[in-house]
Amino acid sequence: MAEQIKATKREKAGKGASRAIRLKGSIPAVIYGDKKAPEMISLEEKVLVAEMNKKGLWTRQYEILVDGTKHLVLCQDIQKHPVSNRPIHADFLRISKNSVLTMDIP
Repeated sequence: MAEQIKATKREKAGKGASRAIRLKGSIPAVIYGDKKAPEMISLEEKVLVAEMNKKGLWTRQYEILVDGTKHLVLCQDIQKHPVSNRPIHADFLRISKNSVLTMDIP
């Protein structure tokens, strides 16, 4: 069963918009894949850090709720600040119910 995470859609991309999102305590992220257009979102930092501290971050399926729309995703990458080690951006791969996944499980 997929864990649920709430997110908000963001309209602007770029360095300035991402900095403004981080100042509000959120992390910019993107959902891509499944032959659909990428969707820019923002997640609460404390929710993302809590998930990062759990085992199986890279193999667990998540259900991200964006404005009432559910996206089934896998975490692909999380960029961290080089000094503070705080997350600064996250990438999620959208999967469908018919997707065949091949992954290494530690």
